[in-house]
Amino acid sequence: MKKHTNSFLLFFFGLFITTGVVQAQKNKKQPNIVFIAIDDMNDWTGFLGGHPQAITPNLDKLAEKGVNFTNAHCSAPGCSPSRNALLYGIEPFNSGLYPFYEHEIHNDLMNKYTSLPRLLKENGYATYGAGKIHHGLKDDKREWTGYLTDLNTRKVFEEGEGYKVNKKMSFRPTHNPMSEHVDYQVASYGVDILEKKHKKPFFLAVGIVKPHLPFDAPKQFFDALPEEILAPEILETDLSDIPREGKSMRKAGDDRRFRNDDAWEDVRRAYLACISWADYNIGRVITALEESDYADNTVVIVWSDHGFHLGEKMSFKKFTLWEEATRVPFIIYDTRDKKVKYGRTYDEAISLINVYKTVADYANVKTPDYVDGASLKGIVKQPLKTLDEPAITSWGKGNYAVRTKDYRYIRYYDGTEELYFHTNDHNEWTNLAKDASYQEKKTELSQYLPKGEAPLVKEYIVKWSVQGEGQEEFKEAPVKKKKKKKKNLK
Repeated sequence: MKKHTNSFLLFFFGLFITTGVVQAQKNKKQPNIVFIAIDDMNDWTGFLGGHPQAITPNLDKLAEKGVNFTNAHCSAPGCSPSRNALLYGIEPFNSGLYPFYEHEIHNDLMNKYTSLPRLLKENGYATYGAGKIHHGLKDDKREWTGYLTDLNTRKVFEEGEGYKVNKKMSFRPTHNPMSEHVDYQVASYGVDILEKKHKKPFFLAVGIVKPHLPFDAPKQFFDALPEEILAPEILETDLSDIPREGKSMRKAGDDRRFRNDDAWEDVRRAYLACISWADYNIGRVITALEESDYADNTVVIVWSDHGFHLGEKMSFKKFTLWEEATRVPFIIYDTRDKKVKYGRTYDEAISLINVYKTVADYANVKTPDYVDGASLKGIVKQPLKTLDEPAITSWGKGNYAVRTKDYRYIRYYDGTEELYFHTNDHNEWTNLAKDASYQEKKTELSQYLPKGEAPLVKEYIVKWSVQGEGQEEFKEAPVKKKKKKKKNLK
């Protein structure tokens, strides 16, 4: 009996040792991942050259070290659908999640799909999050080992500074300590995680909120900007060749308000200040990484959920299928690769739908079968490689933009179209969709449009955000004004 007992002990001891070795080997292949999400940042950065007065030294330095995807585009030009696509790895036209949804949809989505942080947590990672990762703060234990929920913030303004329409539409410098701002506290959480000792590989998601509205940031970032802020190139007749559905996506009222108030320069100054503020906090996280024990075994991924209009096409905010709303900053930096050249760029069009499979590939984890996109790990290693698929952006069922290196092709649900040749027209001022000499190119690009479209998910829907096919069902009926009774003057 003793002999058998010893045999069993040896067996389980051997199994324990073998399991430990296998796990150690897997962990060795699983780098730490620092995942930085930025809200509403367009190409107004130094490393993308979108605005000559942009001050983004930390992001510029990171782009120089890693791969700068100069032609990256979101899956949808709005926070909710963009983040749903990226974090669950499924295009809007395959999920039916075209518009915005109330935060309560989160549990339904978690029951149907496997989010990226959950995938990693279930495959050996400690997962930490802070700020805006999903569309809304979600401390879900299925996804997160730890999540920052204790925020204590405020803003202090001085009367007469900046420009304000209301609390959300605010474009003003703040005068209280940085430590009392949301993004500072979110970045500080990231710094704290990087300073700790970790036995498992970790996934650290830092959600920077700026430059999302309101465009308020510490005063020093306003003061660092030039006295005169340059406006983007704007063509007053730009809308003359754009179909009705395209025009309907514009936030034309904001443009008119800023023109009437002579406030566009204040708005743009505040946006640039918020971008610098975001860059400052991202820099704090990257510096902490460089000074940590994980400086040589971490993959850094930086992305923005969509772009932003600041007067181009007489529009403000996002919610269109044009370049300003879809183009985003996107950087991948693998700290383990010491032999690559600095200043690598990838200029082919690429979609953020590829982020899910890319992270999973680095983590040595298999993705669910439904996941769209492709891993970019090979391109980071060798940027001369290219993907076969262009970037597809959806904004409502039936409304799509196809972006290649040189062209943007838009088809709306009613069959109307736009086509832009970026080599000669980076502002997208000339719609070539009806030009006979471009019909072959238009036919070629149309082959990339979705072959099938999932029906619109209607539960928890935010009505104002519904575009495309079926939008009439969700449009709010205009409020009828009561007629005033005429006074009897007799």
